[in-house]
Amino acid sequence: MKRTASSKGKNQKSSDLAKFTTDATDNLMNTDQGLLINDDHNSLKAGGRGATLLEDFILREKITHFDHERIPERIVHARGSGAHGIFKLTRSLRQFTKAGFLTDTSRETPVFVRFSTVAGSRGSTDLARDVRGFAVKFYTTEGNYDLVGNNIPVFFIQDAMKFPDLIHAVKPEQDNEIPQAASAHDTFWDFISLMPESTHMIMWAMSDRAIPRSYRMMEGFGVHTFRLINDKGVACFVKFHWKPVLGVHSVAWDEAQKISGKDPDFHRRDLWEAIEEGNFPEWELGVQIVPEKDEHKFEFDLLDPTKIIPEELVPVQLVGKLTLNRNPDNFFAETEQVMFSPAHLVPGIDFSNDPLLQGRLFSYTDTQLSRLGGPNFHQIPINRSVNQIYNNQRDGHMQMQINKGKASYTPNSIGGGCPYMAKAAEGGFTSYTERIDAEKIRGRSKSFLDHFSQAILFYKSQTPPEQQHIKDALSFELSKVNIPDIRQRMVNNLTNVDMDLARSVAAKLGLEIPKKVMPVTNGAIPADGNPKDYTPVKVKPAIEKSAALSMANVNGSIATRCIAVLIADGADAASVEELKKKATAKGAKIKIIGPSLAPVKAADGKTLTVDETLFNTASVLFDAVFIAGGKSAANLLNEPDAIHFVNEQFRHCKAIGTEKDAGTFLDQTYVKEGPGVSINNTVDKFLKDVGRHRFWEREMERKVPA
Repeated sequence: MKRTASSKGKNQKSSDLAKFTTDATDNLMNTDQGLLINDDHNSLKAGGRGATLLEDFILREKITHFDHERIPERIVHARGSGAHGIFKLTRSLRQFTKAGFLTDTSRETPVFVRFSTVAGSRGSTDLARDVRGFAVKFYTTEGNYDLVGNNIPVFFIQDAMKFPDLIHAVKPEQDNEIPQAASAHDTFWDFISLMPESTHMIMWAMSDRAIPRSYRMMEGFGVHTFRLINDKGVACFVKFHWKPVLGVHSVAWDEAQKISGKDPDFHRRDLWEAIEEGNFPEWELGVQIVPEKDEHKFEFDLLDPTKIIPEELVPVQLVGKLTLNRNPDNFFAETEQVMFSPAHLVPGIDFSNDPLLQGRLFSYTDTQLSRLGGPNFHQIPINRSVNQIYNNQRDGHMQMQINKGKASYTPNSIGGGCPYMAKAAEGGFTSYTERIDAEKIRGRSKSFLDHFSQAILFYKSQTPPEQQHIKDALSFELSKVNIPDIRQRMVNNLTNVDMDLARSVAAKLGLEIPKKVMPVTNGAIPADGNPKDYTPVKVKPAIEKSAALSMANVNGSIATRCIAVLIADGADAASVEELKKKATAKGAKIKIIGPSLAPVKAADGKTLTVDETLFNTASVLFDAVFIAGGKSAANLLNEPDAIHFVNEQFRHCKAIGTEKDAGTFLDQTYVKEGPGVSINNTVDKFLKDVGRHRFWEREMERKVPA
């Protein structure tokens, strides 16, 4: 698709990258040293059928570069997609921070955002049940700032010491490298069943949050508690949120598994196409501000990464908008080589003592030394600051900056004392002054021992269909566990969240139905530790439910939703055009699906162009379906794939609309008039149903066939 000026986007970073960007259009081929190449098809030989000559430096250069095209993939977040964009502040936070991009509403800050799954390899599916990474690099004039988060606001563990164990457990089992990009196996649930601190995260991971409809339709969170510091040196605590303008939406688990087979690049393709079409993804930046004096006012610990601050206790203030408006020019050079780290700060933002965050500050930079070949990864164009870099770092693998002069040390007189250190008033970074007076221990605070209160809050905040999805997800995952003791431990843990949840899962697993809350096994007790010191404590949450934790809130927009129109010869062209016109006006996409790619002959003699066919696409790739009536519907009866298409849309609780005379076709399907089914209704009624996105109440009847 030819890139238009509007989709290319405009920001500072674009011009900064321009000198590193090449376009081979209308240019001659040359070697990496600039030598023009006369023949790129044949190696240099001793005669037409003779041996290839060692002196063929062009062949050696080409093959050597090919041999080294691959770099080690990320240990986690290997499967990802990225895009360029801008961040525009709409409300100044000057009261709380001196960070320029959060105080100056006239600025547009260039950004690069990378979304990812966590557990799978680079070649895995986009639709795995998994946490999604949501990492944002702000190219500010004060330096690069990275907000490296996820689409879930909490994490599995409280201390970075356990991160290697968590990832070893969730990755494919080491004896057979199975399964890929899945947590439904023994080692993961063995670890989780012994780590009650993971219970809150498990509720999120087993919910629909772990199978988003699109990167464009998922929330993002900074996960940790950070600090903001204003120009007077006064600090407050902050939690960061990204709220998608299109709302938060998911797919059904059965649907996710099928999309993985039909289009494992579903999320990657969705993001790319939306930007190319000018449907730029947008999120609003929100902050939860907590004054330092209120640090201990909650029943949970702000430094505990397994906890949220419920929005009812501290409202989210929306302060800016993130817009992604340009796709990468080269996936490897940008999306694959981009490097994030929570240690990349600007003045006005600082860390808290969250023990998981503290470990990440070391880990991110350390892993890039391995992936990107050495300490100069910051010089790769996608990682470069918009500022010129002046310091005494020198040499190293792939050094690209040419440093002039004699002195490469401080203090010096030979170089006139340069580069100078910046005063705080000039924007020099100074760490927040925090009093530290404590014994050196290897342990954790007792305020971190509440493992269930927020898991209870999350589960109670879900609607009945959402709760059922969590039950189904846990039943599915644990049914893949081969060791009975692990399954039993997990059910015991679940009794501490909700007895109905635990009993439902136990029944599906063929375990004895629990009659009371069961004690948990805590594997996080040191060898010399007192078990009583690590016994989970019971804490009553300040609120019983939080509306923000449910995905049931629907904004009614159908923007960028993809609607399938099933047609065959004899379709009513006027009604199809009416649907197309009204849906497009609301920002939706219409795809005409026919028996073949041949144009369809409408009832009035016109021809309708077919976009895709019943044999090369699938129901799970669409958000809704409309069945044309008249002879078209009768002709579709001869297409078993059409009947399956509609049945699957019905099963996955999507909106279904029909034109008049489609009743005969529907008689051969499982579709019945009810929620989300518009039989012989107006186009307007159908599009209103599409705005509901899903009609999960169909599932609750448990009568929807496979």
